[in-house]
Amino acid sequence: QVQLVESGGGLVQAGASLRLACAASGRTFSTYAMGWFRQAPGKEREFVATISWSGGSTRSADSVKGRFTISRDNAKDTVYLQMNNLKPEDTAVYYCAASSKVAGLGSSLKESYNYWGQGTQVTVSS
Repeated sequence: QVQLVESGGGLVQAGASLRLACAASGRTFSTYAMGWFRQAPGKEREFVATISWSGGSTRSADSVKGRFTISRDNAKDTVYLQMNNLKPEDTAVYYCAASSKVAGLGSSLKESYNYWGQGTQVTVSS
């Protein structure tokens, strides 16, 4: 079992930055690929970014490319999402997820992930 706890969400104005963190406990964090997803009201949960177990491979959604950066610190069992130049359309609950199935590359598919956090709210005002 892996437990994931997100933090760092909040209410900001457009153009601001936030850094989300996801702290993991339980099984060995460094053997899991990690992902960030988000879900806005009335919409499906969508992929934001993913990182392989080593941190050597990352991918992000086109909608956040150039603004959001995923990283991880295996010594601290934590994955981060640095979000810059936030826009109102980034408003959502952000979830982190862990996958043992695609540890080497990460994945943009929700179905690839074994464990999910409870989410943290990000609200961007215009």
